[in-house]
Amino acid sequence: MHRKQFLRCVGVALGAASVGSLLTACGGGGASPSGVSVPEAVADLSAEEIAGLLFMREEEKLAHDVYMALSGLWGAQVFANIADSETQHTEAVRQLILSHGLEDPAATTPAGVFVNADLQALYDQLVAQGAPSLVDALKVGCLIEEKDIQDIELKKAEVADEPDIVQVYDNLLCGSRNHLRAFSRTLTSQGGSYTPVFLSQAQWDAIAGSDQESCGN
Repeated sequence: MHRKQFLRCVGVALGAASVGSLLTACGGGGASPSGVSVPEAVADLSAEEIAGLLFMREEEKLAHDVYMALSGLWGAQVFANIADSETQHTEAVRQLILSHGLEDPAATTPAGVFVNADLQALYDQLVAQGAPSLVDALKVGCLIEEKDIQDIELKKAEVADEPDIVQVYDNLLCGSRNHLRAFSRTLTSQGGSYTPVFLSQAQWDAIAGSDQESCGN
């Protein structure tokens, strides 16, 4: 999903003011990471598989960095706990990148900084959306996790025959479902509610209403 499409979705999901009259409607579709040079292919990977790894490396970093920023603002333990998990997620993707001979786009970037210009804009937008209140911050967590699930599923569908990548993506999906459950429960305990944007209501309810999973076991 392009930056303008996603930013519109963020505004709708969190009840924020319009982020610009030129923003287009929400929609699916993939694109090469903006600002990231994607080689056509290396040895055993397609261009789509490479682009997927580079994107997921920074998207998992985005989740971590947003949660750390919101933890600093609100002190809610759920953000720190899930940020720790996101560290493991982005490291798992980093290991895949290195094992397949690719350049890590997040090798030298500090917290809150991204090579992918679209993700940089998303980070800035999401931290701002979570600043007004704890409930708003928890809604940002819900939004990130449902979008993460959608993106991982899309990237996984582009993997032809790479069991190591599929295994990592499956573990990321499991973790994201657990994170969604944690944010949903905490939001409810704070008297808030959330309407999914990227998942259907049925998908959301099936995940949020089910038990925590043991991932990678």
